[in-house]
Amino acid sequence: MAGKGFAETDGLCRKIVEDAQKGIFAPVYLLMGEESFYPDRACEAVMKYALTDEERDFNQTVFYGLDTDADTVATECRTYPTFADRRLVVLKEAQNMRSLESLAAYCAQPSDCTVLVIVMHGASADKRKALYKACAKNGVVLESAPVRDYEIDRWLLSYYRDLGLQIDPEAAVLIGEAAGTDLSRIAVETDKMLKNLPEGTKKIEVKDVEANFGMSRQYSVFELTKELSVKNAPKALKIAASIGTSPRFAMPMAVAALYNHFSRILKYDALLQKSGGRPDPKDKAAVLGVSPYFYREYETAARNYPLAKCLSVMALLEEYDYKGKGGASGEASPDELLIELVSKILNL
Repeated sequence: MAGKGFAETDGLCRKIVEDAQKGIFAPVYLLMGEESFYPDRACEAVMKYALTDEERDFNQTVFYGLDTDADTVATECRTYPTFADRRLVVLKEAQNMRSLESLAAYCAQPSDCTVLVIVMHGASADKRKALYKACAKNGVVLESAPVRDYEIDRWLLSYYRDLGLQIDPEAAVLIGEAAGTDLSRIAVETDKMLKNLPEGTKKIEVKDVEANFGMSRQYSVFELTKELSVKNAPKALKIAASIGTSPRFAMPMAVAALYNHFSRILKYDALLQKSGGRPDPKDKAAVLGVSPYFYREYETAARNYPLAKCLSVMALLEEYDYKGKGGASGEASPDELLIELVSKILNL
């Protein structure tokens, strides 16, 4: 799954979960990658459905990489189940086990009556080596790459749809700003939020995110990008001043968010030139990677920041990223730097 979008990772994870619910299990699962959300979700499903509560005491063993070795895990995997159809052996934090690659011998000839789940957090097995090849041949390999910044809005819409909920596109953007692309954190914070909302809630609004994710749209870079898109100077400067005085403000993070926004505008500018000003909706979706709700904003932004201006903005962002990290910023404070940057963008 390396290098593939979250949709394919999500699809494979869904299949693992659905198969587990039906009682269908592979002899070996290798669940790995920088993003832990999908490996953890798949592991939880296998652990939930592989054994009944009565079978679990005698047939489930959970190891942790730092505390075990390949021989111990393999020996446990070769043990026959007790009054059950299968054994379940789970190796968590497998990236910490020095002899992990030695499990290749077992994975090449796994037991028919054992399900082995290998979970690696923040790491992946070397695809050139025997362990990965044995798991891929005889079991299921799921590799979860980080969801990219421009994909998070779509991921959120999909995630909330799976929960039987709608989410306002602006609320999705706010969650992305609050939690970044940390899917596990989003899931945890969402669970907390749902417990605080009235029973029967069907749609998540901006106010729900503001109240439960510990943030306010008033101090959101999303609100700033929105006003920059339409070149509303008074409001953009007011928002920049508010953001800059927030206790959580960090200039590099603000610049990164602005960079993501103007990168989309730059790509949209290029798409407009390529299509003669009439881009195909599918091309818009591929380039912008945002909800169609925001297409009109980017159309306006592209008019206000044609290619040459957009390139100038990107140069400014590079300059202020350097300044925000302590380089040649003089006596200016971080909030002053942000106001200065926003002023220069508006005056291009």
